[in-house]
Amino acid sequence: MHLDVHDLRNFYYRTPLGRAAQRAIRTQVVSLLPPRRGDTVVGYGFAVPLLRPYLPAAKRVVGLMPGPQGVMHWPAGEPNVSVLCEETLWPLDGGAADRLILMHGLETSEDPTSVLEECWRVLAPGGRGLFIVPNRAGMWARRDRTPFGFGRPYSLSQLESQLKRHGLIPQRHVAALFQPPSDRRFWLRAGGLMERVGSAVSGRYAGGVLMVEVSKQVPRPAGPGLRESLRRPLRVLDGIAGPEAEPA
Repeated sequence: MHLDVHDLRNFYYRTPLGRAAQRAIRTQVVSLLPPRRGDTVVGYGFAVPLLRPYLPAAKRVVGLMPGPQGVMHWPAGEPNVSVLCEETLWPLDGGAADRLILMHGLETSEDPTSVLEECWRVLAPGGRGLFIVPNRAGMWARRDRTPFGFGRPYSLSQLESQLKRHGLIPQRHVAALFQPPSDRRFWLRAGGLMERVGSAVSGRYAGGVLMVEVSKQVPRPAGPGLRESLRRPLRVLDGIAGPEAEPA
């Protein structure tokens, strides 16, 4: 289930640990997807803390927030760009997004297949998507005091396999949040150094979040997805003969 938008806002904007997490993740996001003039940049889930660097140059920035989570005005003090939407029906044309960033949108969804279908639909050919999820092997997924302690954490292989099945082809991956999920002053002060060292040492194991950059496969992979499979449910008794009549 999705977290409440007020809890997410309070964590990222009103706690020292949340602000530290925001800086660490946003640094990696900008490194992977540098702002470019004229892009349409879309964030889904609660990705708005990562979108501010794109505001000056982008043609359009949109922060999509799923209905079960709720929506808030963003950015503060400026014209609103956040939109409340259904998980399975985003108010965007196909191929509209040059850059697509998901955070707190996949691991908390009750229908991740539909979310990934929408990601494929709105991502432009030649565009890039970035998926940010809790690392199953990291410390942050084990602490429910932060938003990364909720939902389904992923291993890198699990995430990449799920993305490939929906025509989203992994290009690069990194990790972030190498500092412990602690609000003690020592760890907060050491956070910047730990991020630099951790990024140089490990791209998948020690970080609290995994980040996978993807491109869009065109045409889409063949074969039925989950929705079609559900429309054609497994019939466990198919092939079993009916009872035979007793001989006269």
